Amino acid sequence: MTEMDRRDYVQSIERALLVINAFTDTGPLLSVSALATSTGLSRPTVRRILLTLQQLEYVRAEGSAYALTPRVLALGYAYLSSLNLPALAQPVMEALTEELGEGTSLATLDQTEVVYVNRVQRHRITSINLAVGTRLPAHATSMGQVLLADLGAQALERYFAAAQLRALTERTLTSRSALVERLELVRRRGWAAVDQELEIGRRSAAAPVRDAGGKVVAALSLSSGTSDRSMADLIDTCVPALVAAAGKMSAALGDGGYAMRGARPAAPG
Repeated sequence: MTEMDRRDYVQSIERALLVINAFTDTGPLLSVSALATSTGLSRPTVRRILLTLQQLEYVRAEGSAYALTPRVLALGYAYLSSLNLPALAQPVMEALTEELGEGTSLATLDQTEVVYVNRVQRHRITSINLAVGTRLPAHATSMGQVLLADLGAQALERYFAAAQLRALTERTLTSRSALVERLELVRRRGWAAVDQELEIGRRSAAAPVRDAGGKVVAALSLSSGTSDRSMADLIDTCVPALVAAAGKMSAALGDGGYAMRGARPAAPG
């Protein structure tokens, strides 16, 4: 690092990021001593950083330990916004909608909900109108299940602590055990499909969109009426094209491993 670089280098930012990142492979609750050991910083320095982060609502205190808050997710959303993912995804979604004749959607995860960041409608009239910015409970949607399946153990624990697994139809997964089992299936096959779990008469499938680090930053989905496609047709006909389209978006974001993940549909389970 040059002398000029040193003058411009803000060490306090580096140290704050060290503390935040220390929760990645340890957490969710860490003491000042544990964080000092993990980061190599002194206890007084870690304590000052934690108190600042607490004031800014990025961490919360639980007794003598600290945990990250969902506000930390905003840092990731800032990165996602800077990529202009909706614009990048638009031509891929238009091509997929044209190929399959089904509306397509792109969404991200915000705590316990998915948030629509882009939509491409099919030409014929549909029974639902989901605009950009629409929020839906993650547990009942294929997109939500794809996004939840990528969470680490601590993040998933925080999700279950905050989520209300409400029954939106008689098919909605409403127990933690049932949702955990579904997420394990999604991880194995690389995509998700739901049959009338959000709305009676609608089926949907979703595939992950990954960044350069392999992290799932969004989910690409399509939906169909039950009178238009059987579940078998949705999986056999739509899922391969959906996974391929999500792979194109992932490649544009720098992820090179998408072709190895969930390239072909598996029998529903």
